[in-house]
Amino acid sequence: MSANSLNADNLSLLERYYSRIIALERRAPLTAETYKIEIRKFLEWHGNENKTQLPDLAKYLSHRRNVDGLDSRSVAKAISALRSFYRFLEDEGNVSLENAALLESPAKHDRFPVVHGREEIDRLLSSIPTDSPLGIRNRALYELIYSAGLRISESVSINMGDLFMDKNLARVRGKGNRERLVLFGSHAEYWLKFYLAESRHIILGHRKSNALFVSKAGKRLSRKGIWKNYRALALKAGLSTKLHTLRHSFATELLAGGADLRSVQELLGHADIATTQIYTHIDQSRLRESHKKYLPNLKEWSIANDG
Repeated sequence: MSANSLNADNLSLLERYYSRIIALERRAPLTAETYKIEIRKFLEWHGNENKTQLPDLAKYLSHRRNVDGLDSRSVAKAISALRSFYRFLEDEGNVSLENAALLESPAKHDRFPVVHGREEIDRLLSSIPTDSPLGIRNRALYELIYSAGLRISESVSINMGDLFMDKNLARVRGKGNRERLVLFGSHAEYWLKFYLAESRHIILGHRKSNALFVSKAGKRLSRKGIWKNYRALALKAGLSTKLHTLRHSFATELLAGGADLRSVQELLGHADIATTQIYTHIDQSRLRESHKKYLPNLKEWSIANDG
């Protein structure tokens, strides 16, 4: 069905649902927008009929898997959105919550986030062309994301007034619009100063913006633009194109360097320390890989030299 196929009743339903998750459920803006998009897809899929029984929900999810190509993590997000929507429908007296409550999320696999070593990160960042104002901006941006372990949305949100160069600090807005201060290192400091002195004003021209990182159109650099530029760089470097890899690598390097878990939690802006604990497993996994790579015959060597 087309993107404009919702009737007035369903459009009104969708807007009321969106208002609810923002005002009552207090979902983060990005989460609320994701849920709204997912529910719109669901409403468009079943049209203007009253298809709210479990078999239809299962068919919808099958459609999202097989036709739209969603992976298990994306399907889990779709299920969360449907459960939220059905709670809203139940409150409005339209359906029974048990239909959506019976939906099971895909089994979670213990997949560790991809991380890169310091040499790989250095190679990636050093490959950024810095012979143009936009190239200098990109180098400053990705140096800061790595040095401070930022989410893409957090790097987008930084304004000029959020940067405290004398203390190597930046104020960012994380999930749930929670503010925190982050530290950045000397490499990020160098490129930020270079960007501010030599590049930003050229990109802006006669235009004005409060945003730290600006696009060639003079507007705040978008999440999509940041990811698109990074993807091209990562492909050339033969590394993961997931920008979040910089954040994962930052956290893993901190723990490997002896930082305690609570400090890493604060720096990453995790509400729950259980989220941060995944990086302890990554570090242990890397240790095992290094042991296997560099000491593959340790057991045999010990036996041969016993006594």
